[in-house]
Amino acid sequence: MNSSNNYIVTQNRVVLDLLSQIEKTSNSDCSVLLIGETGVGKELFAEFIHRTSNRNNFPLVKVALSTLPADLIESELFGHEKGAFTGSMNEKKGLFEASDKGTIFLDDIDDFPLNLQSKLLRVLESKEIKRIGSQNSIPLDIRLITASKLDLQQLVAQEKFRIDLFFRINVLPIVIPPLRDRIDDIPILVDYFLNFYEPEKRIEVSDAVWESLKNYPWPGNVRELRNIIQRIALFANGKITIDNLPSEIRGDSPFKNFMKTCGHCFENKNMKFEQVMVCVEKHLLEHALTSSDGNRTVAARMLGLSLSTFRDKLRRHNIV
Repeated sequence: MNSSNNYIVTQNRVVLDLLSQIEKTSNSDCSVLLIGETGVGKELFAEFIHRTSNRNNFPLVKVALSTLPADLIESELFGHEKGAFTGSMNEKKGLFEASDKGTIFLDDIDDFPLNLQSKLLRVLESKEIKRIGSQNSIPLDIRLITASKLDLQQLVAQEKFRIDLFFRINVLPIVIPPLRDRIDDIPILVDYFLNFYEPEKRIEVSDAVWESLKNYPWPGNVRELRNIIQRIALFANGKITIDNLPSEIRGDSPFKNFMKTCGHCFENKNMKFEQVMVCVEKHLLEHALTSSDGNRTVAARMLGLSLSTFRDKLRRHNIV
C-alpha cells in the first residue's frame, strides 16, 4: 500500500498512519504541531491537513518565520494602521486577517520571538486580533498549524518558549520521521522525482546506486534526495550508475557501513584472528564489487590492490 496524497509520496507504515490520523481529524479545528527535521516535508503535511479539512475552500497562508526579520514579524502577522510607526504610510492587513476562514501555517515556530509569544497566545485564545496602532478588535476564524525543527519542550525548559503557548499549539502533535528512518520510501521517491523532472526519459537505477542511497544518512532528508535526483536526471543517459552520485553519497571508501554486512564475523568469540580476517576480507571484496557495479578494475583500485591480486582473492573466496 502506498499513498501519493498530492505529493506526499510514501509506502512507509508510520507515515501512512500519520496521514490516516490527519484524515480522521479533518473536521476538527484543533491546533496541529508538525515536528521534524529540516527537509522532511512539514510544508507538504500542512498543505495536506488544509486540503482534507472543511476549510479547504478558503486560504492557506504560509509564513516562514525564520525568513522574516524580527522587527517585521509583528507587522507582517498582525498588520498595522496608517501612521502606527515610522514609515507606515498606509494601513496594512496582516497575515492573520488574510487567513480568515482558512488556515495559517507558521513554519519554524521555534524561531518565534519570545516577546511576541504572549500576543500570539492572546490571538489564539480570544480569536481576535488588533492591528498595531489600533484599539479595535477584529474577529478571527482560523485553524492554526505550526511546525518546529527543534524540541519545543527543551526550549520551554530553557525559558525560550512559553509553556502556555506550547500547550495551546500542541493539541495534535505530528512527528514526521526523517528519511533515514523510512528507507523503504527511497525507491518510490526516486521514481517519482525521475518521472517528475524528466518525464520523457526512461531511466534505470543500478543496484549499487540503490545500496548507496539506502545507506546514506540523508541529513537534508527528502529535500536533499529531491535535489540530488533532479541534478542527476539532467545528465542521466539511460541508467544511473554509482559514478553519477555525489562523493558524499557514493562513499570513496569500501569500509563504509561494512559493520552492517560483516558484523557477524565478530560474533563467535572462539574464532581465531585469521578466521575473522578471512570473513571480513570476503565482505570487503563483495562490497567493492557492488560499489563499482561489478567493474573489477575499479573495485581493485578502491581496495588499493593490483587487478591480478584482486582476481586471485576473488577465486580464493569463490566469488564469481
